[in-house]
Amino acid sequence: MTTEKKPKLQSVVPFSLFSARDVELFQEGKHPHLYEKFGAHAVEYEGVKGTYFAVWAPNAAFISVIGDFNDWDHYSHTLYPRWDKSGIWEGFVPHVKKGTLYKYFIRSNSGEELRKGDPYANYWEVRPRTASVAWQLDYKWKDKRWMESRKAHNSLESPFTVYEMHLGSWRRPDKHNHEVFYTYGEIAERLIPYVKEMGFTHVELMPVMEHPFDGSWGYQGTGYYAPTSRYGSPQDFMAFVDAFHHAGIGVILDWVPSHFPYDAHGLYRFDGSHVYEYADMRKGYHPDWNSYIFNYARNEVRSFLLSNAVFWLDKFHVDGLRVDAVASMIHLNYSRDTGAWEPNIHGGEENLEAISFLKHMNETIYRLFPDVQTIAEESTSFYGVSKPVFMGGLGFGMKWMMGWMNDTLAYFKRDPYHRKYHQDQLCFSIAYAFTENFMLPLSHDEVVHGKSPMLYKMPGDDWQKLANLRLMYSYMFTHPGTKLLFMGDEFGQTSEWNYRSELDWHLLVHESHQGLQAYVKELNHLYRSQPALYIKQFDYYGFEWINLNDQEISVVSYLRKGFKQEEDILVILNMTPVPREDYALGLERGGEWQEILNSDDSRFFGSGVVNTGILTAQDGPHHGKSHVLRLRIPPLGATILKRIIR
Repeated sequence: MTTEKKPKLQSVVPFSLFSARDVELFQEGKHPHLYEKFGAHAVEYEGVKGTYFAVWAPNAAFISVIGDFNDWDHYSHTLYPRWDKSGIWEGFVPHVKKGTLYKYFIRSNSGEELRKGDPYANYWEVRPRTASVAWQLDYKWKDKRWMESRKAHNSLESPFTVYEMHLGSWRRPDKHNHEVFYTYGEIAERLIPYVKEMGFTHVELMPVMEHPFDGSWGYQGTGYYAPTSRYGSPQDFMAFVDAFHHAGIGVILDWVPSHFPYDAHGLYRFDGSHVYEYADMRKGYHPDWNSYIFNYARNEVRSFLLSNAVFWLDKFHVDGLRVDAVASMIHLNYSRDTGAWEPNIHGGEENLEAISFLKHMNETIYRLFPDVQTIAEESTSFYGVSKPVFMGGLGFGMKWMMGWMNDTLAYFKRDPYHRKYHQDQLCFSIAYAFTENFMLPLSHDEVVHGKSPMLYKMPGDDWQKLANLRLMYSYMFTHPGTKLLFMGDEFGQTSEWNYRSELDWHLLVHESHQGLQAYVKELNHLYRSQPALYIKQFDYYGFEWINLNDQEISVVSYLRKGFKQEEDILVILNMTPVPREDYALGLERGGEWQEILNSDDSRFFGSGVVNTGILTAQDGPHHGKSHVLRLRIPPLGATILKRIIR
């Protein structure tokens, strides 16, 4: 009996996973699945197991794979440049196993030598170490039920209330030791019951893509194709998403296609030239973040970013991408003084290449994954961010309503006595609320260093601060649009968010903070249970002002409307600390109403000015309406009523 000997292979074997069509799509900027080609892939060649490596470095004169498998030798495992001048270097290295540490040694055409991590690596060493790790993304998903039904969860006509969070600082094993984290599994075990109990439909994770500096919060990434190893392996993150889906909760990822840092192992000057970034620093350097801007005019870079967006939706089953800093991508003059930017070919300020990339990206995502959402953080009045591409828009599903956020916080920071002079600041958002599919964000950016926690933005004594915050959240959850609330805001965090510690969970020993948390929970459940609050959340016909004329006492009222009269929700907001007994509100028609939520209820740490029983709108003119409804209006409070149809 003889056994067949396996062939002895050279240190790097000419081998490719690329077809001619792959290269063509890559060079056209239209390849959505490059992660199946580039990077490190376990393959078997002539009976020998090993790893195929492929990297794009068009300005390189020499590239080798270095790692713990060859004692980081620069010359023992040299990759082959493809014959088609695509700039792709590749080769099969026998016996390189899963878990191997590696980098690329690159000598540029100028003679400069660099040691770079793999732009397509699926796993990296835990910072501050910077090597890539050969890995596979095998995982048996258990979320079939969610994936088959998530179209309903992610629909624009469904409730969409998001808990934004930073994985490392939500909770920590030791809040005084920022070097120690819970694992993905340990976070999920604690986070899922909390999010479910609070009534949020989705979580949004600040960037989990690998990044070297904790203080960037993930927004300065080097490993675009890898979940950070701070909390575990890629499979651990897959199980994290899987567990959320099993609980009926969607997962949205912050994604940063706008800029990247200059770390030596990252994308910046990857092969000694400006490969991923614009060479002209008027377009290629970001003054706000001391980082570098992707070259959206280069098709290979467009394919890199397009594939990356698809990668997270495909391999990790995520339910949406919140795209960071879109305004900086599409405006050449963003944060730049006159003379520090170059107009486009038409003399305008728009980055035409970035705009065309975003359009193509959104079209591709919705073609491949019609049941997800892309959400733009875009702070300008640029037309059609959430309009379909065929209508001239950028094609996003939703857009953050930054104007609403700025105006609302400015209004609620005011002394209640002065609010009567600034009612236009409160109601202006409705003038443009239906021009986009808006999400109302109270995000991490509003509570970081120097911004003050949400609670301390509110005026007055401690009771008034809490009442004001409950009132503002009432306005938020009954205003048209989807919702996003940053972690800690739901229970009245009293310190600014600190990524090195954890939230102020100890505050929940106090009834006041328990009351606020209970109220946010009730708002979530109200929003999810009342079709009038979500079924027409992007539709002009889902909203109607009832009275904007009580500026002197700062009371405003409006209707949220569904498809049926019995779905109507009436909202009255009192922006002063003076309760209004027997307040007369004019309505177009009679009928019965019942209070379904009141922010001043004693169970929320309010003063208890509530309405009990059935309230009837009587015949009789009032404020130009044919009927009048009399009710109690709580101090710094919201009363929310529903029409009763017998």
